[in-house]
Amino acid sequence: MSTTPKIQFIYTGGTIGMIAGPNGFDCGGNVEAEVAATLNRNGRHSEFGFADFEPVDSSNITPAHWQQIIDHLQARRDEFDGFVVLHGTNTLAHSAAAVSYALEGFGKPVVFTGSQIPFGIPGTDAPGNVRGAFDVASSGLATGVTLFFDGDLMSGVRASKVSTIDRHGFISPHVRAVTPDAVREEPFRTNARGWGSPRPYSRHDVAVITAAPGMSAERFRAMTTPAPDAVIYRAYGAGEGPGDEPGLEGAIRNLTENGTPVVVMSQCVQARIDLAKYAAAGFLNRAGALGAADMTLEALYTKILFLLSQDIDRADLGKWILTDLAGEITPTAPHEPEGQLISAGNAAAQ
Repeated sequence: MSTTPKIQFIYTGGTIGMIAGPNGFDCGGNVEAEVAATLNRNGRHSEFGFADFEPVDSSNITPAHWQQIIDHLQARRDEFDGFVVLHGTNTLAHSAAAVSYALEGFGKPVVFTGSQIPFGIPGTDAPGNVRGAFDVASSGLATGVTLFFDGDLMSGVRASKVSTIDRHGFISPHVRAVTPDAVREEPFRTNARGWGSPRPYSRHDVAVITAAPGMSAERFRAMTTPAPDAVIYRAYGAGEGPGDEPGLEGAIRNLTENGTPVVVMSQCVQARIDLAKYAAAGFLNRAGALGAADMTLEALYTKILFLLSQDIDRADLGKWILTDLAGEITPTAPHEPEGQLISAGNAAAQ
C-alpha cells in the first residue's frame, strides 16, 4: 500500500512572495496560503509542511543563509520525503549550488524554485513553478539538489539565471535541462565525489574580475590589493585574455606564488576553459592560473567558498577546485567534441 509523500516547503523570500509597497515590490505576502491554494486547485488535495524563514530579497543572501537552509534540511531530513525551497531568483542558482556541495549524498529530493512575477499578480508564473517543484519532490526520482523553473529541471550546480523578463529565466548551459516527465523514465542523479561531514559555510574574500578591452594591469592590481583568498578571472572564449598588457602576467603570478589561487572561467555562457588551446591564454598558464573547466560562475564561486570553509591545506585548494564534488564539471571523453551538451542521465553515467 503506497503512502502520499510528505513534502516540506521552505520559504526564504524573493519575488514569489512579494507584494507592492511604497518602495517597490518587497517581501510580505502570505506564501503558505498561496502554496495551499495552488496545490489544492482543481479538486486536488495535497498535504505539505511549511517552514517560514525570515524572508529576504535574494540580493541580500549570504553564506549564513545557505547554512541556515542546510541546517534546516539536515534537522528535518527524516521527517519528510522531500523538500521545496522557495527562493528569490537573483541568487537562486548560487544557493542551489551551495546547498548541493554541502548535501551531496543527502538522499532526499531538494528542489529550488521561485518566480519572475509574484503570487497574485496577473501573469504570475509562481503557481506553475510551485506545482512543478512539488511534483518533482514527490516523485522521489530526482534525488539530490535540483532547480525547477518554467517546466525545466536542472542540477543545482548547473543552472544560471539568464533573464529577468522571460518566464524561462534559467538555463543549464552544459547539461541539458529535462522535464519532470523525462525524469520518470531516466532518474536524475549524479555520481560525483561528494564531501563527508562538511564544515559550515563562512564568509571569505573571493574577488570576481571580468576582463575588458583596455583594462590595465594597474587596475587588476588595485582590485587584488590586499590579496583576496581567491580570484575568479572571467576571461574570453576558452580562456584567452589580454596577454600583451604590460605587467598583467606578473600581477597574476604574484598572487599565485603567494598562495592566492586565480581561477579562469569564460564570459561566454557555454565554454570549456583550455589554457593551452590558444596562444592568447599562455600568459595565464605561465602565471600559474587554473582553468575552471565548464563550471558556471554560480557553481565556481560557491564551490570556492565551500572549499575555503573546509579544513584543508591552502596548497591543496587548486586540486579540490578541479575535483568534481557534486556534478558541476562535465567529464571529458575521447569520443566527445569539447563542449558538447549531454543529458543529465548521461552525465551521471560517465
